[in-house]
Amino acid sequence: MSDLIHDDYRLLQVISRFGVSLGFGDQSIDAACKTSGVDTMTFLSVVNFVQSEGRLSVEELAERVSVSELMRYLRRSHTYFVDFRLPAIRRKLIEAIDCSAKNQLAFLILKFYDEYAAAVQRHMDYENEHIHTYVQQLLDGRLPQRGSSYRTLAAKHHDNHSSIAKSSHELKSIIIKYYPSDSDTQRLADTLMDIYIMEEDLFSHCHLEDTLFAEAVHLLEMDVRTRIEEGESPADVQQTVKTDEPMNPDDLSEREKEVVRLVVRGLSNKEIAEKMFISTNTVMTHRRNIARKTQIHSPAGLTIYAIVNGLINLEEVRL
Repeated sequence: MSDLIHDDYRLLQVISRFGVSLGFGDQSIDAACKTSGVDTMTFLSVVNFVQSEGRLSVEELAERVSVSELMRYLRRSHTYFVDFRLPAIRRKLIEAIDCSAKNQLAFLILKFYDEYAAAVQRHMDYENEHIHTYVQQLLDGRLPQRGSSYRTLAAKHHDNHSSIAKSSHELKSIIIKYYPSDSDTQRLADTLMDIYIMEEDLFSHCHLEDTLFAEAVHLLEMDVRTRIEEGESPADVQQTVKTDEPMNPDDLSEREKEVVRLVVRGLSNKEIAEKMFISTNTVMTHRRNIARKTQIHSPAGLTIYAIVNGLINLEEVRL
């Protein structure tokens, strides 16, 4: 874990937002995560996402993450920005500009900053109260009201991300272009550096929400909808989609085991759907869940898994 920090200091923020304390000595990443009760695969997925600056494909990463763990990470990020980072920069800004009664520009800059900080807080409050509440209902094995979905809910305030970025850019431009040259240049430059760093951090946070988190919730949503349509109770669904801990391969449902048997026998998704009297989309959802639980993505790998776990006899395998 310490080598990870030395290689990229930005990951200090990732570690703190997962609730992993410093002082982990020479522990491995897995050991440090387990000590703090953090899902290692979710931690590594976020680390890879941040280090790649969001360029990695999120489809595979989303299958590995715990949605509840990732949501806790995002909520801690909200607390960091609203309760710590924004107030800290405001204090530095007050020290850097002349807030005397004669300097109206300083007051206007401070007012502009306060409006920017308030916009960030409103954005994060909306996510905590609406989006994360919706996701928690899914984790509890319940589908929210008919016709609603995570993507339609998130789309309603997606423009806030770009609006916040625009406000931050305007704030920096005003200070750089128009603040008098007789100001405390060193303090002001240091404050601007903090604003730039926070802006990059906030952009990475918003991009993670729009991509990795959105895809992981979308997969969860399809899983919950499929299981409810198949008649499972909310309690059974909740147990099945529980993501606070890494998935156990032995947790395959009877439906998923049947899908494995049919895949190993060489049936296509369409043929499996017809044989099980379900839709092709439901088959695809089952296959994604099987891959997520077993970490096996190929028919050949599933064949070995099925034989070893007694789901199928060798003579039934289509070679």
